[in-house]
Amino acid sequence: MPTTGALTSQFGCRKVIIAAMALIILVIPMLAVITDPILLGLAQLLFGIGVGITDCAMNIQAILVEKESSISLMSGFHGLYSVGGIAGAGLMTFLLALGINVTLATVVIILCVVILAALSYPGLLAYANPKEGPAFAMPRGIVLLLGVVCFSVFLTEGTVLDWSAVYLTQVRAMPETLGGLGYTCFAVAMTLARLTGDKVVKYCGRLKVVVVGAMIAALGLAMVTFIPLWYLSLIGYALIGAGCANIVPVMFSVVSEQKVMPQAVAVPAMTTLGYVGVLSGPAIIGYVAHFSSLSISFSLIMLLMLFVGAISFRLNLDQTGSSREK
Repeated sequence: MPTTGALTSQFGCRKVIIAAMALIILVIPMLAVITDPILLGLAQLLFGIGVGITDCAMNIQAILVEKESSISLMSGFHGLYSVGGIAGAGLMTFLLALGINVTLATVVIILCVVILAALSYPGLLAYANPKEGPAFAMPRGIVLLLGVVCFSVFLTEGTVLDWSAVYLTQVRAMPETLGGLGYTCFAVAMTLARLTGDKVVKYCGRLKVVVVGAMIAALGLAMVTFIPLWYLSLIGYALIGAGCANIVPVMFSVVSEQKVMPQAVAVPAMTTLGYVGVLSGPAIIGYVAHFSSLSISFSLIMLLMLFVGAISFRLNLDQTGSSREK
């Protein structure tokens, strides 16, 4: 991810996105057939490189498109990202349920990706932000604050992804066959909130969306943590998804307007810091739970979302780009 800004500045969004997607397409079949742990690890490393560059380059293009259109589009972009995640998991599950073997099912997924890439190609930008400064720099100033917010939200998302089923089945005594419903409620609510997020941002403003979203997510975490009824926990997970949904898209819109760091450096720096939350979140939760309990771990995440709401007032989210430079 940290190298993506320099790559897009040099080659443009189109070439970088297509090259990264080609790497993903080439590696996916390996994930289905490799049995050696070391080779599988190397294949996953290459897959992660492709996904990381694609993710970051798409956000760089999204920022450019939003700036040129002068209207809020970022939540919709991220909403379709969420739709893709649900569609991919659903399609793969459907194919396997039909009795199709993993390799053939993977080929079907690859064909879908190739078709989508071909349809997207004309709309990919042949340019990106001009290269200014180093290829990579640590986030500073407002970019650091934006990255901290992304880190906190991604950490929360990672916690729900990796620990919701364990929590529901082991703490709330939910049947194991239904353990995945927590993340399902979270993902569906997040997707719906993102698809409507641009209109909400337009009418309510960025600051209200972020602060209220953080409060809703904290309320959802409180329901999950303190109400001992698993069906209310499902509502709690839905609230977490709806609350977190539009916070990160707003951060990407804001980073495009700051002048503290060049965009070619700022976007990858903020994105990388955010995704550290996805990696570290589940491990942190597990570590804290080992010495206390999952309920205490979730309580800390609730406090983290309250922190996101509080720090948002420091970002002047509804002010002009020149105000954000301070």
